[in-house]
Amino acid sequence: MSNSKVNIEELFQEHCQRLTNYIRKKILNNEDAEDIAQYAFIRVQAASKTSDISNPISYLYQTASNILIDMKRREKLHDAYIHSVMNTNAFDTNVVESVYSTPGPDRIISAQNQLKRIESIVEKMPEKQRKAFLLHRIKGLTYAQIAETMNVSVSSVEKYIFTALKQCRQVLIEEE
Repeated sequence: MSNSKVNIEELFQEHCQRLTNYIRKKILNNEDAEDIAQYAFIRVQAASKTSDISNPISYLYQTASNILIDMKRREKLHDAYIHSVMNTNAFDTNVVESVYSTPGPDRIISAQNQLKRIESIVEKMPEKQRKAFLLHRIKGLTYAQIAETMNVSVSSVEKYIFTALKQCRQVLIEEE
């Protein structure tokens, strides 16, 4: 894999589980670790289309670390904001409720349209890919649980979900 063209499927097959385990050591949430790993692969794939990557494995792990850092920063900012709102308005429950209030009509319509696009993408997926994706995203099953349910290997489940996420992301990016 030292050439400039990255074979993302080969990289995924060889490093997905290791990368996910690497991230799991840094955070407690298994689902977040799996998501970060998948986003890292997506970013590596996108970057490989526009530039030469001399060491895809290092680039992959650095990308995953950067995503993790960004996630922790966002969580920290969110927690600080919620804390400041609750401290300055400890007795004003309307302010706390407004932080979690429903979004405006434009955001609701946009979210509904995006959900419809995702539903149409999911409907067009091959059966095993769709089933693995829905078991993970809707039912919250782990890759191992999905593999057992579907009677396939964990690496097959990883590939199904990776491909499903890639398809969803690609369609949503194209429609923006």
